[in-house]
Amino acid sequence: MYMEKSTLLTGQTLTFCGNPLHEPWEECVRIDSAGAVLMQGARIAAVGDAAALKSAHPQAHVISYGDDLICPGFVDAHVHFPQTAMIASWGKRLIDWLNTYTFPEEARFADPAYAARIAARYLDLTAANGTTTVASFATIHPASVDALFEAAALRGQCVVTGKTCMNRNAPDDLRDTAQSAYDDSKELIARWHGKGRAQYAITPRFSPTSTSEQLSALGTLWAEHPDCLMQTHLSEQTDEVEWVHSLFPDARDYLDTYEVHGLLGARGLYGHAIHLTPREVDRLAEVQGRVIHCPTSNMFIGSGALNLPALAARGIPLGLATDTGGGSSFSMLRTMAAAYEAAQHHGHALHAAQLLWLATAGSADALHLSGQIGTLEQGHFADIAVLDLRSTAAIAQRANRSYSVWEDVFATIMMGDDRALRATWIAGTCVTA
Repeated sequence: MYMEKSTLLTGQTLTFCGNPLHEPWEECVRIDSAGAVLMQGARIAAVGDAAALKSAHPQAHVISYGDDLICPGFVDAHVHFPQTAMIASWGKRLIDWLNTYTFPEEARFADPAYAARIAARYLDLTAANGTTTVASFATIHPASVDALFEAAALRGQCVVTGKTCMNRNAPDDLRDTAQSAYDDSKELIARWHGKGRAQYAITPRFSPTSTSEQLSALGTLWAEHPDCLMQTHLSEQTDEVEWVHSLFPDARDYLDTYEVHGLLGARGLYGHAIHLTPREVDRLAEVQGRVIHCPTSNMFIGSGALNLPALAARGIPLGLATDTGGGSSFSMLRTMAAAYEAAQHHGHALHAAQLLWLATAGSADALHLSGQIGTLEQGHFADIAVLDLRSTAAIAQRANRSYSVWEDVFATIMMGDDRALRATWIAGTCVTA
């Protein structure tokens, strides 16, 4: 009888039994200093005490990570993989930044070979930072969607993506139509959604680049495929909000431009959502629409600081994201640090346990993937990030003065980068050196 190869990772293990934004973190987040994760094939077979798992599985290949922290792989819930090559482009407000940098780069994705190169590069860069799942916008070109799904399939990786739809306020070579947006997206759903670990997201870029006709067409498509996600942008900058009001004068607010076209729901991912009206907050809470927090991007482009604790208090599901390339880093560690700083702006100090939850289980829940990824749990995919809590001299000297492992974790969140990643595992395979 064939037995799948077993691998036992030992070290300090991070586990969740609840949402630390809704209950005391001490009661629902735990670090086991002598823990282990048993992997069989692509999935986690057991999580528990290292000595007990070694005894129960003597045939398992053991990899000891010592005092390193074994975490769920990071889940980046809002990115633009086509912006990989232009990340950290200088200075501009959102609309200028799109016109100056983003749209010219996205036009290059008409070349399928270029799309394939960037997709592979992007997944390599994010894996080096411990990210194992992303929800990404593609471009208007169907080949850009194929490129990311194909690159992910080679790695056994779960990604969410979709053709970005725009039929106005964009260059001619980046416009589609209401009909082609519907037709292309429908064809891509049939080709990819639910095949292996691929998940499709219907993707209007944002209301300013879609007419009412196109938004309605995509709302119809979502109603026809309700198991798909829908991703877009919402209330990122104040001048963007004013622009939306001028384009949709009959709308009650920005969110209403999606709602009236069938693009508001629990499987909707709404990136940024900084400048919300009370009605928008009420509706997102009512329908359980997902708000994706993009703090590095918000600061880089001068959008503002999301009051994440206030939205959490309303019960709105929340994810965390780098928003590459509006965000200036591929690192979810840097993104967690920025989320801490944004919350401090509103008088809240997020604990390291809450930040790690946002970057793993929280984002997985936002993507409706909590039964598959986001926690170290039996039956979940073995998507794992291993953090060296003494990765640099600066972090190590801080750790020498710490009184708990949580102090060590917080220092790594605030000062860590890709050097803190000891290893990244995707579907039970180590994909980093």
